[in-house]
Amino acid sequence: MQIENNWHSKTKEEIFKEFKTSYDGLSQEEAEKRLQKYGKNTIKKTHRLRPLKILLQQFNSFLIYILIIASIVSFFIGYFIDGIVIGAITLINAGIGFFQQYKAEKAIINLRSLIIQRSRVIREEKIIEINSEELVPGDIIILNHGDKINADCRIIESENLQTNEAVLTGESLPVDKFSKILDEKTMLNDKRNMIFMGTQIVRGSCKAVVVYTGMSTEFGKIAESLQDIEIQKTPMQKKLDKFSKQVGYIILSLVSVILILGVVKNEAFKIFLTSVALAVSAIPEGLPAVLAISFAISSIAMSKKNVIIRRLPAVESLGSVTVICSDKTGTITEEKMAVQKIFSNNNIYIKNGKELFFKNKKIDVKKNLELFQLLKTSILCNNARFEVIKDKYEIIGDPTEQALVAASLDFGLNKKEMTKSEPSVKRFEFDSKRKMMSIIRDKGRNRVIYSKGAIESILEVCGSEMINGQIKNLNDKRKKEILENSNDMEKDALRVLAFAFKNITTKTIPKEEGLIFLGFIGMIDPPRPQVKEAVRECRNAGIKIKMITGDSAVTAMAIAKQIGITGEIVTEKELMRMSDAELSKRIDRIAIFARTTPVQKLRITRILQANGEIVAITGDGVNDSLALKSADIGIAMGQRGSDIARDVSDIILIDDNFASIVEGIKEGRKVYDNTKKFTKYLLAVNFSGIFLIISSLILSLFYGAEKWFLPLLPLQILWINLITDSLPALSLIMEKGEKVMENYPKKEKGILEGVWKFLITAGLILFLMEIIIYIYGANFIGEEKTRTMILTAAIFFELFFVYTCRSNKPIWEIGILSNKWLNYAVIFSIILHLILIYTPLSILFGVVQLSLADWLFIIPFSISGIALFEIGKYVRDRKK
Repeated sequence: MQIENNWHSKTKEEIFKEFKTSYDGLSQEEAEKRLQKYGKNTIKKTHRLRPLKILLQQFNSFLIYILIIASIVSFFIGYFIDGIVIGAITLINAGIGFFQQYKAEKAIINLRSLIIQRSRVIREEKIIEINSEELVPGDIIILNHGDKINADCRIIESENLQTNEAVLTGESLPVDKFSKILDEKTMLNDKRNMIFMGTQIVRGSCKAVVVYTGMSTEFGKIAESLQDIEIQKTPMQKKLDKFSKQVGYIILSLVSVILILGVVKNEAFKIFLTSVALAVSAIPEGLPAVLAISFAISSIAMSKKNVIIRRLPAVESLGSVTVICSDKTGTITEEKMAVQKIFSNNNIYIKNGKELFFKNKKIDVKKNLELFQLLKTSILCNNARFEVIKDKYEIIGDPTEQALVAASLDFGLNKKEMTKSEPSVKRFEFDSKRKMMSIIRDKGRNRVIYSKGAIESILEVCGSEMINGQIKNLNDKRKKEILENSNDMEKDALRVLAFAFKNITTKTIPKEEGLIFLGFIGMIDPPRPQVKEAVRECRNAGIKIKMITGDSAVTAMAIAKQIGITGEIVTEKELMRMSDAELSKRIDRIAIFARTTPVQKLRITRILQANGEIVAITGDGVNDSLALKSADIGIAMGQRGSDIARDVSDIILIDDNFASIVEGIKEGRKVYDNTKKFTKYLLAVNFSGIFLIISSLILSLFYGAEKWFLPLLPLQILWINLITDSLPALSLIMEKGEKVMENYPKKEKGILEGVWKFLITAGLILFLMEIIIYIYGANFIGEEKTRTMILTAAIFFELFFVYTCRSNKPIWEIGILSNKWLNYAVIFSIILHLILIYTPLSILFGVVQLSLADWLFIIPFSISGIALFEIGKYVRDRKK
């Protein structure tokens, strides 16, 4: 029975026959049978949370595999402290990831709360109220103004019916609904004889047949699709996986060479211990934890800018975004109507803020008779009302009528005061046939009929108009001129309402005819403040913006023009005719997708991703949730957003302001840049120890074993790792961003792309320094002092070198004191090493005290890295 999807194209009789129902409704017995057959009208909890699976996924990384092995081996050979530290880092990283993903996967549960409502149905010829969970296909449901719709239904009777479908389709304006038959190929947004679960009646009333319940509804289909979409790995996570394999293979290969040479030297066990220490030292085990800390710090900073991070790696993803696909209603726009233009006395007036202008001259509405009468009519023929909400007066009612009352307040006209002096006598509510409404009010000596409606309908009942304070005849030629002015407003996507009035001298109820035409008002859902500037910043930063909306092409184009989005526009029907290959070729040129359904929104996201784009989707409705979860980064609205949109998203905008995304992108780009700095620093200095050991073993083969000794002991290697790879490296995440919005998004294939030259050069300088000290020490100093000098020179080399990793600019440009956390970290690390050398701890680590002469010998080597790189930066800049 529910397999079909063309109820909109069937007659009432055909639908009654299909569902074996009638105007009298189902019998209670039949309803219970159908409840057994179709199940409860709920969003089923088919999405099962598997906490253990989510936890295990956090360990699915090559770098994590290496860390786990290193931790186990450290315990096995007696390095308990190192094993504990590495294990703790691994568990902390997994715990943070588990918490974030577990929270995101609970999203589907919130769908259920959206439909726990009561519904009025006809059963056995009686109107009864039931829990909406008990609705079944074939039920006759009765709905009135303000009711929430709890199933997908086909309308069989309606009166002045309008629904708000923004949560499902993205349509910003109330949608007129009716019962007449539609073409079978009608798209979802245009099914005006259907009403859908999760939407709401904003005007009128209707009777309808329930055709889909639960997971079969449009709402339910979205929920079901969500369960098949995997959360995307962030660009940084993908690059780290690749990076981990590269580093892991290199380390294992080099350590294998050392083990082979150790066997040749008959020093297998000693070399094995050293190899394990080198492997642990070379692996950037702090990287996952540093990333988590970096993301956490950035998320705190972003929360102060109205951006809440739900999944920590999304911080970096936002910085890598190349395309933002933004919903229009409530995201780019304010999701409320606002007056923009007024046509009165044959003039066009422009509203700017709370003022009205004509040819750049400010107009006092109260001193302009025609304008005053027009605005007075707009609020006296109006059902919007004032209510106290949270100790504050707010305008409640239809969005269009709210806009009229709000505009009049801006101009100093108060509806509450005016309605007191002219109480209502009779109302002619809006009718889809008449396309107008009227209210008769008592003015004391006489009565007045105030009317508003579609421009054609109002002109049809008007015989005159008010011009320059006089009532003039309104002929067909003049009506045509007025319509042309109205059409010009409509081309700018303004919703036009016309107004008229007439004084009545008798107490009889008049007909809506012979009215005096006053003019018309153009309204639109306006762009949010700062959106235009945000779009400009994104464009300058190489980020493409595409508008995806359920609104009409005309409305979408008008808003896009105002905020600076340019490009081709396509509608849902055009998208349906395009193959994926065609859309893939054209998608770069398309800037606006109008009348778009959730399925197409998801399709657009996936094609952009297939084209190599890092896609961010913004949205607030249920219709956005599929794409929000599938995108590289989903951005939901905090105020207007639905629960499901917020819960499947990675980021939530507290203030619903599109401009806040730009602040998030800045922070994300800073995180990415700082992560690269951290990684560069670690890898530039961590591999030199491996090459030092290999070189010493090779030298011993040529020069004999009498002078050979290990340049560094295992514990000394781990000390270097502890001193340099912890606080100094971590402090690099506190670097300030360097003109992050002046560069295009980074499309690097790996985290090491573009830094190999830097890594090799830095590693070579440190290795040469260490091998020179080793050769000199082996011939002139002795084992313990040589090791102490190599250890100290290496540590100081790295502590100084971290400064050159801060920026591609020379250090004197960014300022040596600009990162106070780095300075604190370096000073603290130096103190720790001095404590090691000049206290009894030296015995444990096999080091000896150094004299002033020793320090004078070491210092030039220690500053060689920073000196050479800073000179290189200076030469490069001079050439430019």
